[in-house]
Amino acid sequence: MTMISIIIPAHNEANVIGRCLEAMTEGAEPGELEILVVCNGCSDNTAEVARGFGPAVKVLESPIPSKNAALNLGHQTATSYPRFYVDADIVLPLDSIRKVAEVLRGGKIHGAAPRIRVDLEQCSWPVRAYYDIWLRTPYVQHGMLGSGVYAISEEGGSRFTTFPDIIADDGFVRLLFEPDERLSVDDTWFLMTPPRTLRSLIHINVRRRVGLYEMAELHPATTQNEAAHQRGELYRSFLKPALWPGLAVYLYAKVACMAIYWVKARQGRQKEWNRDDTSRDTNA
Repeated sequence: MTMISIIIPAHNEANVIGRCLEAMTEGAEPGELEILVVCNGCSDNTAEVARGFGPAVKVLESPIPSKNAALNLGHQTATSYPRFYVDADIVLPLDSIRKVAEVLRGGKIHGAAPRIRVDLEQCSWPVRAYYDIWLRTPYVQHGMLGSGVYAISEEGGSRFTTFPDIIADDGFVRLLFEPDERLSVDDTWFLMTPPRTLRSLIHINVRRRVGLYEMAELHPATTQNEAAHQRGELYRSFLKPALWPGLAVYLYAKVACMAIYWVKARQGRQKEWNRDDTSRDTNA
């Protein structure tokens, strides 16, 4: 059995790291997983919680509050492939890890991820309406790597040395591979918990907008083509009256995000980390 490495950057994630690690480790065989929780700039007990999950979990601690630095520390420390990169607030079951890893061991696919599920139970109606549209976009439906989870083969790992200092680490990894080299794996899943309010959703999307601009500078042709594909899917939504309420919320959120981005950009604050804590409130 080949070990699977999993890297989890974690900045003050004590409220959610337990549910993340529980899903991964429940039922795992000894030596099957190498889980590296990279606590970066933590001021809470994230490291203590993670250490409670036994020998499969190794905690690395860094004083630098940087996801990119944490990814690089984990990437340099990990010893095995396939290799997963997972946000600390994600729930990814062991069975899905195994199935995605098997696809990556096949030799044809070098970047893969499970299918996304979104936990909307505690979310407001506008947030649910937004995701009703977002989940229909070509990015989600066809070969998505990102939104909390992606994994690479050993060949995939050979295509880069370090993660660059950009926001969209998932976009960087995704574009290392041709479309026929990456895959959203059917019959697998991970659970993402979004912001509960539209206001929080808009503000975290400001930082994602910066990541899109960074990727456009690095890969202009590809990002332009993908953006055109996304717009085409939105135009088709106008032909379905049942989708109009969700589409109105989706477009409002996009416009508001752009407006906030340009205000922050003029102030040089566009790269501020907009953390959402509504989705991390486990007592709600």
